[in-house]
Amino acid sequence: MFDRLRESWAGRARARRAEKGSRDERTHNLFEAAAVHVAASAEDDRDRMDEAAEWVSPEALSFGVGELARRAVIALARERGESPQAVARALLGLPPA
Repeated sequence: MFDRLRESWAGRARARRAEKGSRDERTHNLFEAAAVHVAASAEDDRDRMDEAAEWVSPEALSFGVGELARRAVIALARERGESPQAVARALLGLPPA
């Protein structure tokens, strides 16, 4: 199932590059893909999200997004002088534990 999804995404990426006339074939790593995907999501840029999702496998993107979330919560917790759990719950609009 995932192989078919990857093939479909890769085909769309090739088609998009052909449409744009882009010759940029460089390899993107999972952290770059996750950063672009999350930033594009925050900006409601669906095209950029789709592009970043084509750079790596769905599993790798999921891992990268999770790692980005973990690092962001830790950074905010340090900034605020709060626990990571308190920050994560506040970001999601959950009541304190």
